Amino acid sequence: MKLNDITRGTGLEEHGITNANLIYWTPPTSVLYEQIVRRGEGLVTHLGAVAVKTGHYTGRAANEKFIVDEPSCHDHVNWGKVNRPFDPARFEGLYKRMMAYLHGKDLFVQDCFAGASPDHRLPVRIITERAWHSLFARNMFVRATPEELESHKPGFTVIDMPSFHAVPSIDGTNTETFIIVNFAQRVIIIGGTSYAGEIKKSIFTILNYLLPHDKQVMSMHCSANAGEKGDVAIFFGLSGTGKTTLSADPRRKLIGDDEHGWDDKGVFNFEGGCYAKIIKLSKESEPEIYETTRRFGTILENVAIDTVSRRIDLDEDSFTENTRASYPITHIPNIIRSGMGGHPTTIIMLTCDAFGVLPPIARLSPDQAMYHFLSGYTAKVAGTEAGITEPQATFSTCFGAPFMALHPSVYGNLLGRKIADHDVNCWLVNTGWSGGAYGVGSRMKISYSRALVNAAIDGTLGEVDYEKDAFFGLDIPKVCPGVPAEILNPRNTWADKARYDETAADLVERFRKNFEQYRSSVSEAVARVL
Repeated sequence: MKLNDITRGTGLEEHGITNANLIYWTPPTSVLYEQIVRRGEGLVTHLGAVAVKTGHYTGRAANEKFIVDEPSCHDHVNWGKVNRPFDPARFEGLYKRMMAYLHGKDLFVQDCFAGASPDHRLPVRIITERAWHSLFARNMFVRATPEELESHKPGFTVIDMPSFHAVPSIDGTNTETFIIVNFAQRVIIIGGTSYAGEIKKSIFTILNYLLPHDKQVMSMHCSANAGEKGDVAIFFGLSGTGKTTLSADPRRKLIGDDEHGWDDKGVFNFEGGCYAKIIKLSKESEPEIYETTRRFGTILENVAIDTVSRRIDLDEDSFTENTRASYPITHIPNIIRSGMGGHPTTIIMLTCDAFGVLPPIARLSPDQAMYHFLSGYTAKVAGTEAGITEPQATFSTCFGAPFMALHPSVYGNLLGRKIADHDVNCWLVNTGWSGGAYGVGSRMKISYSRALVNAAIDGTLGEVDYEKDAFFGLDIPKVCPGVPAEILNPRNTWADKARYDETAADLVERFRKNFEQYRSSVSEAVARVL
């Protein structure tokens, strides 16, 4: 490959970008490594991954995300605390200043796709000022073939400039940082933050709007894998609840670890890579993910590194607990390369219960599944968002409220129909605390969670006896191979039973209060679950 095959000086005028310097157009990983090192953006670790720092933001800047309120989306977006409206005129002013900022700069462009399904994939273009952000995009999205690159026309473009800052008094932003989606212009602009997760989650927001709205395709914040017989399991959950860990099972093939669609043919991955939380990653309990931290092409975000030996320390959390590894899914040996599978037979809803009162696993009826999907109860884990320093109980609609642009009923109704049409078995799995709340109890062992999930998927839990939970009405199995029977009912693990009852009753009330917003859009049976 010649230099001028990688660097071009034209082609971005349609985005308003003129007079840029060198433009690195869909460069391969090796070229990006060279540029990362040459520009001082990161260090190559002793086994070949590249270590970078994200600066002030080590997680998503949730309060700095906006959607331009314009006619094409005004009546469809679920406006509120998550989907904040942004003035079109102010967007134009900010956009023009951002384009002026790019004059004379070297830029990196990745032309790729969001979505493994040929029927629904979205051509995307990621324009960045940093080489490592371009490598992140190359890892995380579906790569285009050389033939596809010749005719690639972006359906959406992300322009990511961490060094460009807004002026709140002029631009109408909350701070100097911004992530702004414009559906009419099919562009996303990001500034003031180096956290690469903003790139992937912005595109996820786009798919969560376009696919259900335009095509009646279910979009999901979930991981997915398949067994030898093609039986597909999906794992809903927010960051830190175990989506990546539990779906990376040596006995099952990984479809994807975070974002998927579900159409009339089955499940398909939105991405071409994984973005795993790796703080205190264990070679014994998570061997496949552990090995990715020792591979060329992997980006290690905010991981401690010895600058002399270039050895990394996965246990060090003084900078942030939200250390991350971004790697192409091909770094995982046991995958479905097409990124597509059949219709799920099992749905796992993961929650990280900071109160420690939900059972490690419970069987859900279709009505209960709908209730818990809309509730999306979990805990925000330390570091996944700016300002979060310890787990906090939260309700996140559809297990992904920050990324859902439409009304929750759109996603809930789609999922309800899918569960009914394909007779899917549904389970609630708590990967959070047992024996007491956060600070008293202990986090559920990964080995126990994996054994419970495997027993749910392979049918073992369909052959055991159950008991009814007195507070949440959940069916709890009395036994499961590989898991101590005494931990299956969470009340048994608490030394102070009265305290457990008080805490469980309090959480039930939190569920009920939160669910009031959905009662008018669900059946009476779903509304009466709690």
